[in-house]
Amino acid sequence: MDQLLNDFSPGLFVMQAVILLILILLMKKFAWKPILNSLDEREQGIQGALEAAEKARLEMKNLQADNEKALQEARIERDAMLKEAREIRTKMISEAEDDAKSQADKIITQAQEAIAAEKRAAVAELKSQVAELSLEIAEKVVKDELSDKKKQMQYVDKMLQDATLN
Repeated sequence: MDQLLNDFSPGLFVMQAVILLILILLMKKFAWKPILNSLDEREQGIQGALEAAEKARLEMKNLQADNEKALQEARIERDAMLKEAREIRTKMISEAEDDAKSQADKIITQAQEAIAAEKRAAVAELKSQVAELSLEIAEKVVKDELSDKKKQMQYVDKMLQDATLN
């Protein structure tokens, strides 16, 4: 360091200071503005990119909210469709049950009517057969009783007595 102080020259120092000042002035005049301009442009570019990123983030948030809303609406619509399908299914089942019940009731009623008709026919036929049998029996009894002349006369006398009493 002593050697630096010994070699120090005030003229050289002044000359170097003047050259430094000229260099600073030249730099200020020609290079400083373009450097500051490029720094400003870079800062504005970065600021624009940040604003664009913020805008994109907000748009993404809005899109996400819209998607969530659309998804919620789709779920509500799906639930409504499922509910309607269940109601239709229940209605169809109850209608089918009602139809089946009415068909069964109609068949039962027809069967009961057929049974009643068969019963009436059977009773009528039975009465007819009983009447025929009664007539045949009465005919045979009357033939048997009237086959003898003595019995016929007694029967006629008895009928005449009954007729006069009435």
